[in-house]
Amino acid sequence: MLDERYPIGKFDFNGGITDEVTSDWIKEIEELPGLLREAVKGLNKEQLDTPYRSGGWTVRQVVHHLADSHMNAYIRFKLALTEENPVIKPYEEGMWAELSDSKLSIDVSLELLEALHKRLVNLLLHLSPADMKKTFIHPVSGEISIGRNIGMYAWHGSHHLAHITFLICRKGW
Repeated sequence: MLDERYPIGKFDFNGGITDEVTSDWIKEIEELPGLLREAVKGLNKEQLDTPYRSGGWTVRQVVHHLADSHMNAYIRFKLALTEENPVIKPYEEGMWAELSDSKLSIDVSLELLEALHKRLVNLLLHLSPADMKKTFIHPVSGEISIGRNIGMYAWHGSHHLAHITFLICRKGW
């Protein structure tokens, strides 16, 4: 039985963070905006405002959440690259999903993600082996390396894309 909350499972990586692994993750990050745009293409207002699961966010909220979350990720990468083990600020993503900008056209966040991911991918492709080991402190999750964070955000994009694509399949859209 598919867990609608985690359709691709939770992020779980205990292997070595090699060049090959990070290259694959960066490719996933690079491809996300196009895959997301393709997944939501042609959805009408009612479909965009349908929750992906009971009690879950709507497709529209998921698209805007991806922009919010990946903006935060980008800043976290830059903080870890330019400061010594910084403590990052978490945010209340559920409350952010209720703010007025999460009701805007999804095109706003699709365009934002396309530009943001171009910058993010450029940044990630130019990391040195030493950069990959740099860390930040998340007040809840603890110390996270840049290398692991790349994997977490590759997973995060795929996770929310699956919320949308599985809903589309279930509904026969």
